[in-house]
Order: sequence, then structure tokens, then C-alpha cells
Amino acid sequence: MENKGPYYITTAIAYTSGKPHIGNVYEIVLADSIARYKRMTGYDVRFQTGTDEHGQKVEEKANLAGMTPKQFVDEVSGIIKNQFDVMNCSYDKFIRTTDPYHEKQIQKIFKKLYDQGDIYKGSYEGLYCQECEAFYTNSQLVDGKCPVCGGEVKPMQEEAYFFRMSDYADRLIQYIEEHPHFIQPESRKNEMINTFLKPGLQDLCVSRTSFKWGIPVDFDPDHVVYVWIDALSNYITGLGYDVDGNHDPLFEKYWPADLHLIGKDIIRFHTIYWPIMLMALGVPLPKQVFGHPWLLVGESKMSKSKGKVIYADNLVELFGVDAVRFIMLHEMPFAQDGHVTYELMIERINSDLANNLGNLVNRTLSMQNKYFAGMVTDLQDYEPVDDELKQYALDTVEKVEEKMSELRVADAIQDILDLFSRCNKYIDETMPWALAKDPEKTARLTTVLYNLLECVRIAAVLLKPYLPDTAEKILDSLNTEYRDYDSLVSFGQLEPGTLVTEKPEILFARINPNDIMPKIEEQIARQKKEAEETARINEERRKAEERKNRPVTVDDFDRFDLRVGKVIGCVKHPNADKLYILVVDLGESVPRQIVSGLAQSYTPGQLIGKKVVVIANLAPAEIRGVESQGMLLAGKEGGVISVVEANNLQPGTRIS
Repeated sequence: MENKGPYYITTAIAYTSGKPHIGNVYEIVLADSIARYKRMTGYDVRFQTGTDEHGQKVEEKANLAGMTPKQFVDEVSGIIKNQFDVMNCSYDKFIRTTDPYHEKQIQKIFKKLYDQGDIYKGSYEGLYCQECEAFYTNSQLVDGKCPVCGGEVKPMQEEAYFFRMSDYADRLIQYIEEHPHFIQPESRKNEMINTFLKPGLQDLCVSRTSFKWGIPVDFDPDHVVYVWIDALSNYITGLGYDVDGNHDPLFEKYWPADLHLIGKDIIRFHTIYWPIMLMALGVPLPKQVFGHPWLLVGESKMSKSKGKVIYADNLVELFGVDAVRFIMLHEMPFAQDGHVTYELMIERINSDLANNLGNLVNRTLSMQNKYFAGMVTDLQDYEPVDDELKQYALDTVEKVEEKMSELRVADAIQDILDLFSRCNKYIDETMPWALAKDPEKTARLTTVLYNLLECVRIAAVLLKPYLPDTAEKILDSLNTEYRDYDSLVSFGQLEPGTLVTEKPEILFARINPNDIMPKIEEQIARQKKEAEETARINEERRKAEERKNRPVTVDDFDRFDLRVGKVIGCVKHPNADKLYILVVDLGESVPRQIVSGLAQSYTPGQLIGKKVVVIANLAPAEIRGVESQGMLLAGKEGGVISVVEANNLQPGTRIS
């Protein structure tokens, strides 16, 4: 196979707000099919995906989950990666924006842009959508709502740094016009120029102060780098880009990217903000940005809040990996949104995979075994219909290549399905079962079956980027060594004398809707219950946070019985290394027993004799099997706990 050089493809990195549905996972499966096709046809492919892990939404979701933001994104990033792996995606790099190298380079990028005058400090007042983490003007809203997600927007004002986007607008317009394939499909390009660039480009807010979960601006730590510089730069930091010029060889080899594959809803950020950032950094622009449409459930976009969500791992559990890959790739048109329902999935699997593809492979192998004990033979008894079939197969190779050059993946898959259909028609035309009854037609029968097997081989090689496991199963069943793209240059590569598999595997069994719909309904009910439980817990935590943050009145304070207590005894808790059991004199007839987590900050001798402040009217609680009759007031700094002391007051004194 001729080495055609490097090819770098990326997806948008997934936001770590929760488990991604198939509308999110579709993108990486699409990218995977392109990456696999490029590898198969001789390119040295680098395929990158990953997770976008900073921002206010993550900070709030982590808080609701009772976790630190880092704990939260560690968990969710793992969930996202698992969804990609479930779909057999062959990425080379999974980047996380919390990776130390990425974070360091983002700080250096921000500083470089600031030092050269592209970033300046100001203040922002506008309408903010937290779901999209984006600011909008009144004119951009749709019915007063966010134009992207349809969510609520809130007025917001804060100090911020801004990127002088307007300084680069004319240069970007010129670049887009001189590179007609830079933005695809064509409709997206016209939208970017006419809607955003020519009317006048506003400067971009690139830092925030209203939350802390982000990469700090190292020269102004009250600010964190806002999402676009942080997230978009992953495409170069993942290759080892260095602001100081000490790039990893991967960057030198693979940049500029051949393809950024993204959803149509974020094309503005990738074709306006990102190219301008690269221009300011003096880095070449990517060769192409493709904004794919959405994969919809029925007629609407997938929404967890509306209960219209389908997850990849659940589909795989029902239908298998390659069947789900097929649905995702085949049902997505080039420029329009794709629509899927469970009923459509079942119909497509039955008609295209079981009846057409699977049935052809199975019946061809079965006939080869029945009539020739599995031995591949071709006695070359040709008729005109054979030439037509051969040409159809070779034309399919060219058609798939043409479609893939335009990223028309669904159309490429349909061309392969059409080859299977043509083979099924060829069986009807040649009637092998009739030929088998006439000993004088043996040579003709060998040729008919050889043509079918060779077409199956060609189709299987072409299928490898889309249904990789299925393609390998077919090629294994043919017992052929001719599995690479070079073997498609001519018809007749399948080796005579080869023994095909004796018992062909059922590649795709027909699905009975009556059998599978109860399983689907069970999955939906389980997902709904889980979503409701998560929503309930989050609401409880939100209300608790509200109660904690609301101002305290004198009446609230008076409810606490705060008293001075003297520690007169201290032993280790028998069931917990971090806990002590304290005996505390509160001036009562009987000392109190209090369990406290001070073992990592104090020795027993350091605590005995201290006068501390105790919440004396806290309801008794059992902690690791030991009753606790109060709580000490303490603070924590740098991992060290310090109790609040009241050394000048006598035990029992009330704090008021």
C-alpha cells in the first residue's frame, strides 16, 4: 500500500456534564469511519477526540453531586470514553482539558495573546446562557431564549478579558473566500460570512470571574480562561504544540489538521473564533471544518430533560455494535438532520443487514459448501451477465471513493448495500440451484459462485471502515488473504483452491418486534426512573445549598446552643482511623461523649485540657457504632484541622 502521507482528523471534545446520548456519540462514530477509510486507503492517520472539562456548568453539577469538580469530571470523562469504546472507535488520542500539559499551554497561549495586544481587559454586560456557556445579544435571541438550546438567558455583568476578533475579520473573510472547501457543507460557509463576519464581528469574552473551575489566568488569578480558548486549543495541544516553539514531532507531522468534524451548532466557534486564534498565534489554519447535522429521535433533538434520550451502550445491548454503527452512519444524510426511532432501527436491521447483506453471504457460502464441499473453483465459463456484475463491483469501489472524498458516508454505505443487492439479483438471473442439477453446467456453476464470492470479498473490504467486525467475519469465512484496499484494483483476487468456512455464521438475525419491544420498554422505564431519581437528589441538594447560603437571622443563631467544653479524655475510635472519641466537660453533672475527626491533626495529648466550643443541642448520632452527643467547631486549611478554642472561659459558658 502506497503511503499517501499524514491525515489528522478530530472531533469536537465532549462536554463533561453527563453521559452522552447517541446524538453525541454519532460524531465520533462518523469520524471513526472516515479515519478507518483513510487508513485503509494508505494514509498515516492521527485521530483525536476527548473531553472538555471546565466551566460553570461543571462546577455546579459537581456541587449538586456532592463532589469536587475534578472528581466529577474524572467520573464523567470515564463514562464518555466508555461510550466511545463501546462503539469500537479507533481514536489515537483521548485528550482531557484537565491534562497538565494542556492546562500549562493554555496559560501560555493566553499570556502570548495578551502580551501582543490581542487580548485586553474590560467588563462584560450581556445575556448569558449557562447551558451553552455563551453570551448573546438581544437580536440573537429566539423568542427571548437561547438561539442554540432554547434555554433561559440571564443578564450578567462581570470583569473580563476580551479577544480583539474584529482585528482579524477581513483577513478571515479573505481566507474563506480563497479556500472554498474550508467550511463544509457549502450552506454553513454562507451562513458564517453573511450572518457573522460581514455585519461586523464583536470582540470575544475569553475569561470569567463568576466561577473558579477553569484554568487560572496566571498573571491575574481572579480570572479563569473561558471555554473557547481552553477547549478549541485541544486540537494543537493534543499534538504537543508549544507556545515557545518547542513542538512535539507529532505537531510538526500532523498539523494543520485535515478535518475538524463537529456538530452544526458549534460551527461558528470553529470557523470564526478558532481560525482567528490560530492567525494570532501564527499557526496555519486547519484544511477543512465539516459541520454535520443532528441525529434526532423522531422529529426532535435528543433531550434528557424531555426524556427523549437513547444511549449507545443500551442500543448495543439490544442490537450489537455493528448494527448500531450502521444505524448511526446510514441514517444521517449529508446536510440534513437524521431521524431515528426504535421501529426504524428494527426495520433497517431486518431489511438491509439481515435480508440483504447477511442473507447473501450466508446463501453464497452455503451453496459453495453444498455443491463443491467449500472449495473455491472457477472454470471460467463466462456469460455477458458476469461482465456486468464484475463491472458493477469495480464501479462500487470507485463510487465509494468518490463519496468518501466528499464525506458522504451514508451514500458510500448505500453504494456497498447496492452491490449486495446486485449480487442477490445475479443469483436470480443465474439460478445456481438449477445449474447444480445439470452435470454439464458444472463449469458454469463454479464461475457463478466464484463471481458471487469475489463480490462478497470486495464488499467486505469496502465495509471495513463502517462495520469493522462484520467485515472481518466475512473475510474470515472466505479464508482469504486478500483483505486490503490494494486487492480491489481488479476482479478475481479470491484464491482458487481455498476452502470457505463450513458453517457460515448468521451475521445479522432478523428481529421480531414483539420479542424486542418489551426489552426496549424496560430500558426506557429504567432510564426514566434513573433520571427522576437523579433529578430528585439534585433538587434536594440544591435546596440544601440554598438553605446553607441564605442569610442567617438572630432567630436562626439562637437555635444553636454553643457552649465551652473542656476535653478531659481522648481515645482512638475502634472502627475508624481518622476519628477520636472525646470526653468533654460542659459543666453538666455528666461529661459528654463526642466523636470527632481530629486524629490526623492532633495527638490525644494535644487535645486533653483544651477548652473548645461545642454545639450542645445537636441531636445524638451513632458514628461507626459509637454514640456522639455533640459537635466541636473547627476549621480546615491546607488539609490541617484546627479546633476553635475558648481558653479564657469556663466549661459550660454559653457562647452568644
